[in-house]
Amino acid sequence: MILLDELAWSPIVQGASFVPAGYHSGVLPAEIDIEELRRRLPPQPLTRFAPAPTGWLHLGHVLNAAYVWGIADAVGGRVLLRIEDHDRTRCRQDYEAAILDDLDWLGFRPDVNTSDCFRAGRCDGRQSDREAVYRDALEILRSRELVYACDCSRREIAEADRRDALELRYTGRCRERALPLADGYGWRVRLNTAAESFVDARLGAQVQRPAEQCGDMLLRDRHGNWTYQFAVTVDDWRQEIDLVVRGTDLLNSTGRQIQLARLLGRDRPPVFLHHELLMKTATQKLSKSDGDTGIRELRVGGATRDEVIQRAMSHFP
Repeated sequence: MILLDELAWSPIVQGASFVPAGYHSGVLPAEIDIEELRRRLPPQPLTRFAPAPTGWLHLGHVLNAAYVWGIADAVGGRVLLRIEDHDRTRCRQDYEAAILDDLDWLGFRPDVNTSDCFRAGRCDGRQSDREAVYRDALEILRSRELVYACDCSRREIAEADRRDALELRYTGRCRERALPLADGYGWRVRLNTAAESFVDARLGAQVQRPAEQCGDMLLRDRHGNWTYQFAVTVDDWRQEIDLVVRGTDLLNSTGRQIQLARLLGRDRPPVFLHHELLMKTATQKLSKSDGDTGIRELRVGGATRDEVIQRAMSHFP
């Protein structure tokens, strides 16, 4: 965890250098074993940067971008840009346009799905343009009789889950009710009780039990939106992502995504690397509504792109 008030507008410290976007100097934290990571990856591996257009980019996104492009450069890889607009109730086109503009200004340019691809209209990197891909993936699970409809509300799920846990677990109330897979219902996938083991490229060996953490995952909500867990798993599979670099807030999602990918037919999961988060306080993540860390506001205030990147990265050892 890195607190926002620990960051300073100071030069980047010396270390193992990388050059995201072809010209930014930076450092990779010593805790990442790049040689070991290279051994675990295929030649020219593909990773991704995947913001959601539910608000403006902030320093936390810049930190993640620095990790993504920096590690891609260090292992001889490529970066795919994905716009995760699966939630149609929260995503906006002006947010997407601002994300593309900020990435261009910062110099983080993807190898796959450039900003011009998104601006031109339909783009394979935009989740809302991938409806057919998600439908096909759903049919794989349906053919295996793993999908069922659910009409439980969040309150009912909370009342049924008596644990003192960080997240709600669905207890399976609708598993055998044979509700119709139709609009107006949530659609869930049956998870098994197996433990999922993986080696995080920064944190080491991990063991998770998705059935105990979250229960049967929601794939599509009652409003017709594909869920984050489903869309990102399908995309990482179909877009052949080899390396997922993201914050530790998503660490607990990894086991369930590995299991879901295997149910879909992915034989080998990507390598995962979870980095520290940039926090506003000890318990509060940066928000897209925090103007003092927003890239748009920093640009208006006269900050240069190198200053913005340095501020986001200045915690590196």
